[in-house]
Amino acid sequence: MEAVTPGEVSVQDEAVDKSTFKECNQIAFYRRQKLLHPGKSLYQALLDSVTLSDENVKFPIIHEENKVLLQVEICEIEGSIFRLKIDEAAPLRERYKVPDVLIKEPITRRLIISQKEAGILVLSNVNEDYKLQVTANPFQIELQSKAETVLSMNSNGLLYFEHLQPPPSDRKHTEENKDESSCDSSKEKQEDLGLWQEKFGRFLDIKAHGPSSVGVDFTLHGFEHVYGLPQHAEALLLKNTSDGDAYRLYNLDIFGHKIHDKIGIYGSVPLLLAHKPNRSSGIFWLNSSETLVDINTKAVAEHIPSGSAAETTKQRAVPVTDVRWMSESGIIDVFLLTGPTAFDIFKQFAHLTGTQALPPLFSLGYHQCRWNYEDEHDVKAVDAGFDQHDIPYDVIWLDIEHTDGKRYFTWDKKKFRNPRKMQEHLRKRKRKLVVIVDPHIKVDPTYTLYSQAKDKGYFVKDRNGQDFEGICWPGSSCYLDFTNPEVRKWYADQFAFKTYKGSTNILFVWNDMNEPSVFKGAELTMPKDAVHYNNWEHREVHNLYGFYQQMATAEGLIRRSSGKERPFVLTRSFFAGSQKYGAVWTGDNTAEWHYLKISIPMLLTISMAGISFCGADVGGFIGDPEPELLVRWYQAGAYQPFFRGHSNMESKRREPWLFGEKNTQIIREAIRERYVLLPYLYTLFYRAHTAAEPVMRPLWIEFPGKIETFGVDNEYMLGNALLVHPVTEPEAKAVNVLLPGSEEIWYDFRKFKRMEDPGTLKIPVTLENIPVFQRGGTVLPLKTTAGKSTEWMTDISYELHVALDTEACAIGELYLDDGHSFQYLHKKQFLYRKFTFHKNILSSSCTDESGQYHTTCVVARVIVLGFGQQPTLVTASSKDGKEKEVVFTYDTKTSTLMLENLALSVDADWRIHIS
Repeated sequence: MEAVTPGEVSVQDEAVDKSTFKECNQIAFYRRQKLLHPGKSLYQALLDSVTLSDENVKFPIIHEENKVLLQVEICEIEGSIFRLKIDEAAPLRERYKVPDVLIKEPITRRLIISQKEAGILVLSNVNEDYKLQVTANPFQIELQSKAETVLSMNSNGLLYFEHLQPPPSDRKHTEENKDESSCDSSKEKQEDLGLWQEKFGRFLDIKAHGPSSVGVDFTLHGFEHVYGLPQHAEALLLKNTSDGDAYRLYNLDIFGHKIHDKIGIYGSVPLLLAHKPNRSSGIFWLNSSETLVDINTKAVAEHIPSGSAAETTKQRAVPVTDVRWMSESGIIDVFLLTGPTAFDIFKQFAHLTGTQALPPLFSLGYHQCRWNYEDEHDVKAVDAGFDQHDIPYDVIWLDIEHTDGKRYFTWDKKKFRNPRKMQEHLRKRKRKLVVIVDPHIKVDPTYTLYSQAKDKGYFVKDRNGQDFEGICWPGSSCYLDFTNPEVRKWYADQFAFKTYKGSTNILFVWNDMNEPSVFKGAELTMPKDAVHYNNWEHREVHNLYGFYQQMATAEGLIRRSSGKERPFVLTRSFFAGSQKYGAVWTGDNTAEWHYLKISIPMLLTISMAGISFCGADVGGFIGDPEPELLVRWYQAGAYQPFFRGHSNMESKRREPWLFGEKNTQIIREAIRERYVLLPYLYTLFYRAHTAAEPVMRPLWIEFPGKIETFGVDNEYMLGNALLVHPVTEPEAKAVNVLLPGSEEIWYDFRKFKRMEDPGTLKIPVTLENIPVFQRGGTVLPLKTTAGKSTEWMTDISYELHVALDTEACAIGELYLDDGHSFQYLHKKQFLYRKFTFHKNILSSSCTDESGQYHTTCVVARVIVLGFGQQPTLVTASSKDGKEKEVVFTYDTKTSTLMLENLALSVDADWRIHIS
């Protein structure tokens, strides 16, 4: 967040100025790489020097002109993942290889050399379902599956690798050496190309080790739909990039980011997914330096074999997508995810980077935030307001003003005189507190955190070896070096109750400004030539900075509970693997309709990149939403993974009851729907945690053969059972909703009415709600009513919505545990149930027999949607054989059967017979 704050540095005007941030053509390594055009590669493989081991296959490649040797390493990882690494064979110094993102060093499987002849090397995996064909001259690699080429690398000859060189002996690379007028033309050219230093505005980036960028192209054969590469304020489908308009992966604090812009904002996950009917593939580019991605989809002619020699050869147009990755430094370390389904891709990516952490249940409730709630009285008044207006909520948040002069881990002594007492007040009301903890530390020798970190040498250094100082909220600030494991351990210790005075175990954490944001820095971030742990420059680790802070924060919250309690940590900056540590959000959006609209593809893209726990600020952070927009945003947010209302300090107060009774009622109903839905949502998060299935997902993932779904990003699936279509236009009277699948049945989620034949339907809408549909063949577990917060709802009974498919069948699941501890993991304290409707019998059975959790909760009600005729008798029987008759009602208009007063144990086997 950035805005005008009295007495503080203001960057709002500067931040929204487009000239503050680079265009692609102002990035030196991008300009250099773009000088290399598609054509025959100048690299050739020396296949006579192949070495084969149980771990990998290695061989050198050489550049025809500069004669520098590179080492290629290929291996297969369990799960049909292929890893390709290219590094210098003998670098002047070690090049940066991204640590800590992979959950472990992957176990490799032996590749077999199935063919080796002049200029060709074919590697097969043990199952022989995939082959890698290496061509020597020009060097390229093809990934083949059953004679079909899935993708190829360097087929356009764009492999680019700047080997490390000694600095020119005739010049000093210091900040003082800025006099370009004294340079000869060759040096001017070198300066322009940014080989050893690069200027942007008044900022100079000294490249101590010279140019070191890497890049290569991949061709995806038969694919024209590609997705991924968060975070951008862009559509779901990645677009073709013209020169100078590449997708940029570089974490930046862009206040009020532009819509439909490929500049990087806040977070980066270098994962690209490609999909064609019934096949998905993925590319994970493991590089944490600034990265640019060019995309070009085109049609190429493919020969069709003719029936006889006399016939003329026919051709057909086949789509291909070229993807060119370009990074400022590091090595080429790329993982080819073979699928073949999207769910396989998600599992393969999770095998590498981890699954979504299972969140504590309270964090799936509604969060109320503002920059800033003024004091303890304000917090209590807002808390009371939710009860007075009968609106559920779980968490109230405190922004930077709660601290003593922007010193994190402290409290403003006048506004928050007794923070522990305030938290105890919230605890009694079964609610939680989240406070902000940013990475910048106020330069103040009397501030314990600063003085300790300075004494220990824990701050990022400038290029001259001094602690780097930048401007952020407290004024002059130093930045903790979270890339250092010792700093992360020390930082985690700061969350201990005895150290973080006034904190309790209901206090959780929000990491903001961790791109990192530096108000007067180049592009409002840290200089690339700042120096981190082990003498690595910031350019190498930039996109990892927020990832490491969230890692340390999550560890701190776990450690303060002696490993017993799950943390909740929200981060603004993220990277691949951030899902292991908590939640993310889309950053500083604006209270305008098109920001609501773009939030849907933004969240879908983040979700596909492994981070299921994501959301957008409800209402828009900047500005004042009109009441209708606020209502529509609450309705959308209620069906998205992370649900938080947030606003700028310059925005008018916007607690849900401040917009008139009618709007209060609609917002109340949207939030209550969220709370009723929590059993389903929590089950989805368990699936994300254990099976890497996104909670919120694009339609094409559920309908991979339906081309009409491939570009849809104004509606989405929540799990496999609910289709949600937020209303994102003002004064809408109807929306066009695509209900996919000619063989599918869809039901109105609230009215239970079966929809007409699937396809695009014009659905009338009022302000009261947004279209939500349940898919036939699913069972939704819900609570029968909402409570004041999640903790108030522990004993509220369940109801099941059984939506029948064309075969009059349905299936669903319910996951349950204590909602807060790690006992589900360590002591198997969980309950995992399966509900099946088949041949007019609804049964409850155990999905995982190892689960040991017990609950007194019952299933009180079952609603069967699409039941063909009124039954004559309904009975329920338990495992011990006891049987009882069930009271039911049947609605002939909607073909809905309602069974009530069931009192069937959630943790027991039972069956309901309908006849």
